[in-house]
Amino acid sequence: MTRDYEPQTGLVLTAFVMGAVTGAAVGLLLAPTSGEDTRRYLNGRAREGRDRANDVAARGREFVRQQRDQLSTAIDRGREAYERARSDDTDTIGDPVKDQG
Repeated sequence: MTRDYEPQTGLVLTAFVMGAVTGAAVGLLLAPTSGEDTRRYLNGRAREGRDRANDVAARGREFVRQQRDQLSTAIDRGREAYERARSDDTDTIGDPVKDQG
């Protein structure tokens, strides 16, 4: 089963990466500090970005896990309700032989 939004996601991600690369290049060319200071700054920012991405990924995984658990619980409750309703229907029908006499 394909999803309609996957091509747009790839396009947005590509645009984001290209923008980040362009911004970094312009920042290096116009930086008022020395190369060493700029590299140190960029390394720090890259670490921060990686840490944020890891945090967001962890939260995303937790969200998916919670949603999966909730869906599983809802399905189980639906099955139980169906079985109860089905059982109640057969109980109310009764025995046709006894009902005639």
